[in-house]
Amino acid sequence: MTVLLTGPTRNLGRHAALALARRGTDLLLVGRAGADLTAVAREARALGARVHEIGCDLARLSDVRAAAATVRDLIGSGTAGPLRALVANAGVMSADTRRASAEGYELTFAVNFLAHAQLIGALTDVFATPARIVLLGSNTYYENVWRRLLHVPAAEWADPVELARPGLTNSGVAYSNAKLAILYYAHELQRHLPDGIGVAVFEPGWMPGTALGRDAPAGLRAVMRAIARIPGVSTPERSGPLLADVALDDRWAGLRDGAFVVRDEVRPVQPFAQDRARERRLWEATAELIAG
Repeated sequence: MTVLLTGPTRNLGRHAALALARRGTDLLLVGRAGADLTAVAREARALGARVHEIGCDLARLSDVRAAAATVRDLIGSGTAGPLRALVANAGVMSADTRRASAEGYELTFAVNFLAHAQLIGALTDVFATPARIVLLGSNTYYENVWRRLLHVPAAEWADPVELARPGLTNSGVAYSNAKLAILYYAHELQRHLPDGIGVAVFEPGWMPGTALGRDAPAGLRAVMRAIARIPGVSTPERSGPLLADVALDDRWAGLRDGAFVVRDEVRPVQPFAQDRARERRLWEATAELIAG
């Protein structure tokens, strides 16, 4: 059994990779090439996994296409086993939404959403069923009283072509928009997949102090690290194994249609996060954006 995991080098992704390795899976680790990728691959091998490192900058769709081609070659040749799960974990939150990917798209939207849509679209036909696709979501897509107190902005939806344009909004809104896009995409993706492949969205819980906010001011990062030490707050060490569970455990075998798993339970999404018109438009716009 093979599991593909993006963003395996730090925090949630690293702990998910090691939890998967303890189950003896074949791992395809897709992340930026370098010492960090090599280190987590070495740790996973020491736990008994067969591991393939696939260097990929998710801010470059050309890299994503090359990574997908490598995955196809590894599976087609029998070097890696049948692909049973793809975990789209990698993510960023760019502090400056004027920063663009190699193709000129706003960086948060490009990495969190477009890169994974490109990767999944290129690999749909190589899954061995039953299989699972797990996308990384976040409750930041909507506002509640706690997020209001913490000044965490909700999504402000626009046409996806606009969302991909650098400088449209601030970093918090851009992040929440990308997470709402993931929910819409998960619902629509399920409609286009063959039988036997289920789609779920995993919310690891709020994990202050992780590398996701590495572009934030130093003072804010220090506050987040302090909050992370409060008992009950989610951490990569706690949530990484839960993500591995959603990818592999029999308990979650029936997940489909973008079921929203918050740590270890399925929860309903807000009514506006299920919108057939927006989902169809996102699917169409995504095809346009990743094509060129």
